[in-house]
Amino acid sequence: MKKIKELNLKGHLLTAISYLIPIVCGAGFLIAIGMAFGGTSQPQLIQGEFSIWDAFATMGGAGLGLLPVVIATGIAYSIAGKPGIAPGFIIGLTANAIGAGFIGGLLGGYLAGYLVMATLKYVKVPKWAKGLMPTLIIPFLTSVIGGLMMIYIIGLPIAAFTSLLTNALDSLGSSSLLLFGGVIGLLSGVDYGGPINKTVFAFVLTMQAEGLNGPITALQLVNTATPIGFGLAYFIAKLFRKNIYTPVEVETLKSAVPMGVINIVEGVIPIVMNDIVRGVIATAIGGAAGGAVSMVLGADATVPFGGVLMIPTMSRPWAGVAALVVNILVTGVTLALIKKNVTQDDMNMQSEVEEADIDLDDIQIF
Repeated sequence: MKKIKELNLKGHLLTAISYLIPIVCGAGFLIAIGMAFGGTSQPQLIQGEFSIWDAFATMGGAGLGLLPVVIATGIAYSIAGKPGIAPGFIIGLTANAIGAGFIGGLLGGYLAGYLVMATLKYVKVPKWAKGLMPTLIIPFLTSVIGGLMMIYIIGLPIAAFTSLLTNALDSLGSSSLLLFGGVIGLLSGVDYGGPINKTVFAFVLTMQAEGLNGPITALQLVNTATPIGFGLAYFIAKLFRKNIYTPVEVETLKSAVPMGVINIVEGVIPIVMNDIVRGVIATAIGGAAGGAVSMVLGADATVPFGGVLMIPTMSRPWAGVAALVVNILVTGVTLALIKKNVTQDDMNMQSEVEEADIDLDDIQIF
């Protein structure tokens, strides 16, 4: 167990995902805009035989088609630094070529990274050849070994597993979709963009790479709805004659809610930290409800980021709107009901803490 922790598998995955998200978002919006205006992703752009919308769709499709390569390169780089880039890239391309998909690229990244580390540790060369290690010896050895392992050992079972998983999720009934969406929504929301959220993101991105857009749409809609739900809770609480936020928290909401609209959930973290249990409970219940509705109604954004900007890319935009409304309402009502009324003593205590922070900052400056 200790050795597994030392490998830092989750840390390398999260690092690679942070590299992956901008590519996914950029490529996703390109293909969504292109296809919205009648463009199609083409195998080759021949001068004079394509429109600008075909170009958009082709650029986006090419980017999304290389997700296994990107995740493999990112993981290998996280593990081994610059020497991991070339083998990660080549093994990721190999995973793509044999149909091992996103899971193949993910495993290929770990394989490439640790092969590089092993090569650095165990392969000894004469002094005159040391300069060739990062440019020739490491990329060649690790690419050959890792590529052949991907083709003959890892790739075929992974391709079969990916196909099985895709078919299984594609054939889920309404009740199963309800449960599956609820689990995705709950796990997506409870740590506000943290490691659990990113781990689920890696899983649902695998599904999107295989053509299933529903799971990742559910996750992103939950991230969008949560901050807006926290904002709605303020007004619902007023109907119950409750004051659930301090003045500082109200100011935080003024930036957190707009951030949520474009799918940035982290803005509510300062508020949650003041009342973790109730904040997480409201988020989990709202997220489970929103995720379930999203999956059952078939919200299927082609862009895996962007908040409300995802809605026009869905084949059923109303499904995305319905999931958002349910998630926002459930989160808001739950939080308004379970959160304690903020007293004047609480406000005074917060003011004293802020003044102490200001004084400390002044001391540090001088």
